[in-house]
Amino acid sequence: MVTEKGTISINTENIFPIIKKFLYSDNEIFLRELVSNAVDATQKIKKLSSMGQFDGELGDLKIGVSVDKEAKTITISDKGLGMTAEEIKKYINQIAFSGAKEFVEKYNEQTDKSQIIGQFGLGFYSAFMVAKEVEIITKSYKDEPAARWFSDGSTEFEISAAEKTERGTDIILHVADDAEDFLEESKIEQILVKYGKFLPVEIEFKENIINNPNPIWVKSPSELKDEDYIAFYKELYPYGEDPLFWIHLNVDYPFNLTGVLYFPKVKQDFQLNREKIQLYSRQVFITDDVKDVVPEFLQLLHGVIDSPDIPLNVSRSYLQSDGNVKRINQHITKKVADKLHELFNNDRKAFEDKWESIGLFVKYGIISDEKFYDRAKDFILLKNIDGQCFTLEEYKTKLEANQKDKDGNLVGLYANDVEKQDSFISGAKKREFDVIVFDDVLDSHFINAIESKIEKFSFKRVDADTFDKLIDKGLKSEVVLSEDEKKKVEEAFKEFVGTNIVQIEALPVDEIPVSIVVPEFMRRYADMSKVNGQGGMFGNMPMMYNLVVNGNHPLVSKIATEGNENGLVKQLYDLALLSQGMLSGNALTQFIERTVGKL
Repeated sequence: MVTEKGTISINTENIFPIIKKFLYSDNEIFLRELVSNAVDATQKIKKLSSMGQFDGELGDLKIGVSVDKEAKTITISDKGLGMTAEEIKKYINQIAFSGAKEFVEKYNEQTDKSQIIGQFGLGFYSAFMVAKEVEIITKSYKDEPAARWFSDGSTEFEISAAEKTERGTDIILHVADDAEDFLEESKIEQILVKYGKFLPVEIEFKENIINNPNPIWVKSPSELKDEDYIAFYKELYPYGEDPLFWIHLNVDYPFNLTGVLYFPKVKQDFQLNREKIQLYSRQVFITDDVKDVVPEFLQLLHGVIDSPDIPLNVSRSYLQSDGNVKRINQHITKKVADKLHELFNNDRKAFEDKWESIGLFVKYGIISDEKFYDRAKDFILLKNIDGQCFTLEEYKTKLEANQKDKDGNLVGLYANDVEKQDSFISGAKKREFDVIVFDDVLDSHFINAIESKIEKFSFKRVDADTFDKLIDKGLKSEVVLSEDEKKKVEEAFKEFVGTNIVQIEALPVDEIPVSIVVPEFMRRYADMSKVNGQGGMFGNMPMMYNLVVNGNHPLVSKIATEGNENGLVKQLYDLALLSQGMLSGNALTQFIERTVGKL
């Protein structure tokens, strides 16, 4: 073969600096691109062989990656299709560089350079991110001589004959001075594991195979057992607890999508325990930032999704939004909802036992996705303080008998701290009211979402007011105190409550004499502000509350007739504070000393 030199016909000398700066977001991408090309070449020779268009021996098809620190080279070798000299000129010089020319033209037209997107076929040229010179030594599966291509990263190239007897291609990178950290074997191994852990062809590095070419998601669900799914989960997350269950994705129309999504055991501080779903394209790792492909509320799931139909930018690092991405997003939502429905219908008891974790996903979905409520409404569960679970329809039926107000509205009572609100829960039980436990981090938002979906239905916290006001059935009780006595009692407590409101209420004689309630709207706003990490309008203000005085209690009658004798008003007020966890410091010390002194 005669040595041929040439210049790539492109109207700029600055193509490689532009590619380096804007095309690849991270210079380690070069290894992913070159190994991926080697995989493509290997799969193509296997395909030709299976079609009878190549009748030679396939031989050992492993892809090799090696580092020569002394020569300052990295070599990627495959035994795939190989290329002829003409094919090098076509695929390396013409196609890739026509893509490069288009890239530069787009670059020059754009004012926001970071937004340039599209597929330009430039994967091979990522090599120049770390190499000052690149060689290709290749021999085609066709009966033609081996060839060598060489470029120093300028627009000039050289093609000549090569000494190579075996089919395949070696890409040799002569590493630039500013990229010599890539000559460390540990770094190369780390990158290979990150991007190539599940490549479909064996990758050999330092005489070890670093990948699993047949991960679980490329297999049929019918050939897999539960232990296979759990073993793969451990492969992905070696230190994680076993998942609750999983969903095997396998779609080939109208888009291609495979993968396995796992439901983990989620703790209340789920934001801190988030593992990332990994996105692959034909078993090549792309990213763990899947916010466009996977709905926000399902990004707490673990696992893998693989689709060649998700468009990427030129570096394959950032997702582009288009119709397929939206359809995949919707499909994943549907599959999750279908799976949850199936679990609920097949084994409700097991579903209820897992609700603490499942509920966070469901609630997050209802809060963040308007349409998810319609898919999930039949398996949303409410759990009461006795551990009983109800669907929304079941709970509405339960409330009909005793928790409907005079206007026909159903009122669900809830507690978010069962221990702290025990006295109020006890009062609710005396009236045969049911109390739901809402102590998840998302519940303040979830309550609002449910109320917006169901007519004539609301939730109120069990300590937000007196029960007669929480569920106003139109029945009026009378306070035994006269108007003058009520005024006297109110004035006595006003001395301690400051700007907070004193309510004299007609409550049963056996109810506690004094309690503190915070109006539902104020409590809810404050709870939501905490979840959002905001102080809100109450952030720097003390929580406003109402002091409810039981006008029918004997101790209150005593205050009405005898006044604040022996500090009774202060003692009762401090008891009310204590029941809400609002008594602390010196005030608590004084309360204890007063109480002990009266024994």
